[in-house]
Amino acid sequence: MKIGAQLYTLRDFCKNPDDFSETLKKVADIGYTTVQVSGTCAYTAEWLRDELNKNGLTCGITHFSFDRILNETEAVIEEHKTFGCSYIGIGGMPGGTAKYAEFIAEPKLRPAMDKIAAAGCLFMYHNHNGEYETVLDDGRPVMFHLSDEFTPAQMGFTLDTYWVKYGGYDVIPEIERLAGRLPVVHFKDMFLTEEGERRMSWVGGGNVLDFEKIVPAFEKAGTKYAYIEQDNCNGEDPFDCLKKSYDYLRSLGLD
Repeated sequence: MKIGAQLYTLRDFCKNPDDFSETLKKVADIGYTTVQVSGTCAYTAEWLRDELNKNGLTCGITHFSFDRILNETEAVIEEHKTFGCSYIGIGGMPGGTAKYAEFIAEPKLRPAMDKIAAAGCLFMYHNHNGEYETVLDDGRPVMFHLSDEFTPAQMGFTLDTYWVKYGGYDVIPEIERLAGRLPVVHFKDMFLTEEGERRMSWVGGGNVLDFEKIVPAFEKAGTKYAYIEQDNCNGEDPFDCLKKSYDYLRSLGLD
């Protein structure tokens, strides 16, 4: 399993092409060899391909425009192939999990998923806490329905460790439940303050999640990429947080 940097962590440093380019260099200088492209300025597929190559990086997954995935599927696939990315993802359910029924009934969704699969790629879904907190009539949360509703060829899951726990579920049973459907995941740590506030932390800096057990569970489940994401660095430099996460995971034997 390869560790990577989720660029959403560095979104404030990717607001224009020059800064985006410099950020990729800094990420590579930390030691990362792969990134998830999400939360950045606009880019062309050719520009991203060249910038990745220049810095010895790959892109394993994106969070991409859901509208374009539905309405420009072939173009989206070709763009991803240009910069060598097989996993085409969305960062959450449009409109939130209250829109679950509309999401699964979207007439263009399954045809888009099937085209992506036929091209040798995979549509990926990233969870937040709502997928676990929103319970449907049968008493099961949305996340369980998503994995039933779509086949493994149609939908993979970018399981986010922090949001699983925030939503009230234990991470390792979810890894085991979704094994084989987790080619890409998000490593995000949680720190619980004395006042009971849950905060995002660099990986290894939390006090709730046990990554010494989580890492081998993902490896057993067949995960290829674990991207470090920290939406909120709580006043710390995001590059420093990514460096601390990288060093910690290296100490566990990941590369």
